[in-house]
Amino acid sequence: MKEALGWRKLSKLNLVIMQEAINNLRTDNERKNSKKILVDMLEKAVASDLITKNVAKQITTEITKEDKAPRRVLTVKETELFLEEAMSTFYYNLFVVALETGMRIGELTGLQWEDIDYKRKLIHVRHSLTYFSKDGKYIFELHPTKTNKGLRDIPLTERAIAALQGQYFVKQKVMNNGKEPMEGFEHLVFVTKNNKPTTQFLITECIDGIVKRIHKKNPCLVFEKVTPHALRHTFATRWAEMGVPIKTVSAILGHSQLQLTTDLYMHVTQDSLFEGLKQFEKTRKVVS
Repeated sequence: MKEALGWRKLSKLNLVIMQEAINNLRTDNERKNSKKILVDMLEKAVASDLITKNVAKQITTEITKEDKAPRRVLTVKETELFLEEAMSTFYYNLFVVALETGMRIGELTGLQWEDIDYKRKLIHVRHSLTYFSKDGKYIFELHPTKTNKGLRDIPLTERAIAALQGQYFVKQKVMNNGKEPMEGFEHLVFVTKNNKPTTQFLITECIDGIVKRIHKKNPCLVFEKVTPHALRHTFATRWAEMGVPIKTVSAILGHSQLQLTTDLYMHVTQDSLFEGLKQFEKTRKVVS
């Protein structure tokens, strides 16, 4: 994309030029991700009065229409196994809060103590932590949430509250070890062992280690790869299985459109399939 568009003037960027560059990418997934970046960049250009319209929004990304890989969702038993193995890791409390709230990883890593309302049992999601390259150097920045819907309050379960309280003592221990926080990020809830903002890479590395240990202890078990975002998928699926209205789940996830929740985050696991079978058989016996 940089080769095709990076040298052009903003005023000369039009839909035909950008669509051609998008078409040359290999997969629809690459096109979708590239469109997100283009839309975000041009939105900033519009806000700065450098252009009048964000034509990147009209880009078509579904061209090859390849089959999408099924999204990873942990079953109830897998979740228990994962948390049992995660208990000895530094990010255990983060994993619990992720599974109990459905927050994005950027929202979790950007969570600050003042965002937590223990009295009302709420988390106020206000911003997201980003880690990116600027002038040849990687930096952290707190940004507002992705959309107005992203600005939301999430109810806290008892498990989530216990994990956050446990994280307070983890953070205190880090500070007692003489690890100074990075300026501007003193109030982060989840940090590294050095009291610095954490990243998706470090969290993913920790998850990979957990999965490896699960396989080592259970050689015959097929435990598929888990990503940080899979915890968000798992949260949404569990709540749907419990019969929570889709509109409520969508609000907690911070989606701008209800359809997005339905299409992306509602998964039918084997657990729910067999529960449905039990319910059907029970009802049939009563009727007959």
